[in-house]
Amino acid sequence: MNKETLFALSLFPYLGFLWFATRSGQFPKLALWGFYGTLVFVAVTIPAGIYAQVHYGESLANVDWLHGSAEVFLTLSNILVALGFRQRFLENQADRDRNL
Repeated sequence: MNKETLFALSLFPYLGFLWFATRSGQFPKLALWGFYGTLVFVAVTIPAGIYAQVHYGESLANVDWLHGSAEVFLTLSNILVALGFRQRFLENQADRDRNL
């Protein structure tokens, strides 16, 4: 199995994770937006990789400006996830302090 096939197949468990995370009602909304933002990263990376291959004859990782531009979306997604869970942690801590 080549890496492209594996990459495509990995999308299904991730979509399942998003479905359960959304329906659970337990995930912080901001973090959930970050997890959905990862799909934006994937959606941007695929055409960027194709462009790098066709235009430069290189993989995306070897075209710095294009690779960096695509990675911005992953960075933003990760920031949203971290901020969302931080916010939830602080809310839980404040609730715990009020109950003491």
